[in-house]
Amino acid sequence: MPAEPNVPAEPTVGWDLDEQVAGWPGLAELTGELSADVCVIGLGGSGLAAIGELLRRGLSVVGLDVGRVAAGAAGRNGGFLLAGPAIAVHQAADGWGLPVALQLYRQTLAEIDALLELLGPQVIRRVGSLRLAGLPGEPADEAERADRERELADCRHQLAVMTELGLPGQWYSGELGEGLFLPQDAAMNPARRALGLAERYRESARLFENSPVLAIENRTVRTPRGQVSAGQVIVAVDGKLELLLPELIGRVRSTRLQMLATAPVRPGRLPCPVYGRWGYDYGQQDAYGRLYIGGGRDVDIDNEWTPDTTPTVPVQSWIERIAARFAGAPVRVTHRWAASAGYTTDGRPIVAEGRPGVGACGGYNGTGNLVGPVAARAAVALALDGIKPDGYFSS
Repeated sequence: MPAEPNVPAEPTVGWDLDEQVAGWPGLAELTGELSADVCVIGLGGSGLAAIGELLRRGLSVVGLDVGRVAAGAAGRNGGFLLAGPAIAVHQAADGWGLPVALQLYRQTLAEIDALLELLGPQVIRRVGSLRLAGLPGEPADEAERADRERELADCRHQLAVMTELGLPGQWYSGELGEGLFLPQDAAMNPARRALGLAERYRESARLFENSPVLAIENRTVRTPRGQVSAGQVIVAVDGKLELLLPELIGRVRSTRLQMLATAPVRPGRLPCPVYGRWGYDYGQQDAYGRLYIGGGRDVDIDNEWTPDTTPTVPVQSWIERIAARFAGAPVRVTHRWAASAGYTTDGRPIVAEGRPGVGACGGYNGTGNLVGPVAARAAVALALDGIKPDGYFSS
């Protein structure tokens, strides 16, 4: 077992090693007074998708972020582009109804296509994903062995449902274990995705970093050094949504998601994004062999219900242990970090009017990379057209 990790007081994000992320020139802070058709709060995956949709409609847009673009969960997650909601499609079909679950699955697959067209294969890698039953390697004890058998049965059930629905998937059995391979999923550096979109939109929309929102009053958004008056405000953040819009308290709750990065291990050990143990643990490997491993939220669940984004010893200890199992060898941790994400009571992301003139989307339950943009466009349609969101959203 590795030694207890020495968690740094100031976490650093492994994804930021990427040259294009490290070389991001930055955006100005908002100063003075501006007006726009729409003000979008949050420059992560969902906020940037909302901006793209608003620009497509020919509207003037101001976008604000509390820090750097994608400095929150949008740039600190596992970089998985998985079709469907947070729960697997067969579980969504049981809970939400088959037509609703299938519609969202197909919409998120289309979102991968759209991102690939916008950003290219150097950012969006269509390598598929792997759902393992359990974790790589031999079970540590009988309890883990029994849980793996239960998850194996669920994987078979998922494959049967997907086959019946005509969705692509195949059984995997290899050095990592057993489970499902889903060939249409993809991987990315999440910070690079968001910064790439911001670069595309910054000439048409007025985007500002390091501009935390102090108040939203009568469709006016105030920051420390400026304000935006808009016909419509859209709050497109995931974690801490209830802090910006207290009227959503009780519907969405912030939790901490933790990750680490390692020094390079054997190249090709993880051929695609891999997740297991019912999705609680996950990892991917970059072209240099570095692993990006996250999870363990259930290990210290009571303390993880928090908007705090400081890595903690209990969860980081767990992630470090499972990183060695994902690697199939000892690892050296180089970076540790955490992010804030929003969870809802029924597992459905929120697309709603928070107050008159202020729309909201968020609460992606840990998997917002594709659902977030779909939700953002639904929030635009609700705010501007009065179109009620589909049944896989909570309105």
